[in-house]
Amino acid sequence: MKRVLALVFVMVAMAATAMACEIEFEVSEKSAKEVYTAGDEIIVTVKVILTHRNCDIGISDTDFEGDGLKIKQATKWTEVKPGIWERKLKVEVTGNESGDLTLSASRSCTKDGGYGILELKEKK
Repeated sequence: MKRVLALVFVMVAMAATAMACEIEFEVSEKSAKEVYTAGDEIIVTVKVILTHRNCDIGISDTDFEGDGLKIKQATKWTEVKPGIWERKLKVEVTGNESGDLTLSASRSCTKDGGYGILELKEKK
């Protein structure tokens, strides 16, 4: 029985250290709409949760990429709790052919990194 418990403990510990960072996006209430048009400005809060707590890359190494969305301004990263970082972005809708607007954030490290995406719709 002790061996089984020890094995379960080791497996859980290994899985916990291998988890990726969690990246979440939240559109502010004032900016929230069903669909957006080119030129709209959106305030977005980005939250990065360092699930493995000992990341070997800095928070500033988080990369952003937009399709139909362009970051105009950004606050500095703030650690709101141990291992939880936030920043606000002012994003402009530039539009694209498909009307599917995306803003993604990614982190690359030796522990799987992390990825998050914000998906919005453009009025066509």
